[in-house]
Amino acid sequence: MLSYKTPRATVQQVLQKHGWPYNKNAHVEKVLQRIKVCRTAALGYHMYQCRNDDCGHVKYQYHSCRDRHCPNCGAVKKQQWIEARMQELLPVKYYHVVFTLPHELNPVTMGHRKLLFKLLLDASAQTLLCFAKDPKYLGAMPGIISVLHTWGQQLSFHPHVHCIVSGGGIINNNEWKSGIKNCYRFLFPVKAMQVMYRAKFLAGLKQLIAVGEVTLPPADEQDTKHWWDLLYKKNWVVYAKAPFGGPHGVIEYLGRYTHKVAISNHRITSINDDGSITFNYKDYADNDAKKQMTLPCSEFMRRFEQHILPSRFTKIRTYGYLANRNRHQRINEVLKTMKLPLHPGIVQIPLRLYMQEKYGMDITGCPCCKNNTLELVAIFYPWKQTDDG
Repeated sequence: MLSYKTPRATVQQVLQKHGWPYNKNAHVEKVLQRIKVCRTAALGYHMYQCRNDDCGHVKYQYHSCRDRHCPNCGAVKKQQWIEARMQELLPVKYYHVVFTLPHELNPVTMGHRKLLFKLLLDASAQTLLCFAKDPKYLGAMPGIISVLHTWGQQLSFHPHVHCIVSGGGIINNNEWKSGIKNCYRFLFPVKAMQVMYRAKFLAGLKQLIAVGEVTLPPADEQDTKHWWDLLYKKNWVVYAKAPFGGPHGVIEYLGRYTHKVAISNHRITSINDDGSITFNYKDYADNDAKKQMTLPCSEFMRRFEQHILPSRFTKIRTYGYLANRNRHQRINEVLKTMKLPLHPGIVQIPLRLYMQEKYGMDITGCPCCKNNTLELVAIFYPWKQTDDG
């Protein structure tokens, strides 16, 4: 059975004790309110009762908020998403590359998150696909999984995209072509990718400005020209990490990073008497040294809020042969050309068996008599009770 260590302090406790400054964004307000009442009676509950006549114990399982920004939620949903991705991975090497935005773009990005986050995801993916088309490097269409992160270890605003790229791609008739072995650490030369990525993003930004969808902060003409010159001259960071080596490494990565939130509860060490929050962080500039930071509650919440994504924004996207349309058909065709068995597909199993298999938990186990005799007897939703009068 998996062990679980209770965190010393949580984001939910911060919200419950100190609240948060009023935010004019209704979506942000709703997210914070959902996190505040997660797994409390405010969201309702499932009621279970032990069938054992000598016991009769009643257990209330409070509902979670299921918000993707909540540090308490998402474990089962994340696992199900990972299992779906396992049905799409091929037995090949995979690479990991990170595309970042320079901090000079933070003000305009903060004001137009939905558009510029999408532009970041698309510009990074199109850079990879463009190099992949070149026979000098690959001459095939790779598969790409892109994951948007917006935070640094200190909860600073730091938009960047983690890309998982297959070490090869498909050509005519869905045949597989492996990446060309060369002197590059990554599939493609990183410095050349930096130049193309910068050009694609800035071209897209100019187009959005031209049609009036994005507006720059007020500045005189000279300052604006200097800002553009700086963006074109600056080296945009594209960081190629060591390859995963195969599907198992990719799955491990997906399990740790795809559904992360800005800060996990286990990083928060204390909610102090003066209302400040202390949390752990990793200082990448100091050889990944583990350090602590203390912030006033208002500043902690300001930093947390800026990582709440726009409503319905998709932060995990797929490109190349992993693009959504006909994806499973393409992957099965590739497996056929490789003379490998097709993926068996995802089998839906009852929740009890799923929790038993994945987490070693039997949801029918009575905490009082220790028998597997709990059964669901009622489901309560406060809003339905109100609607019914």
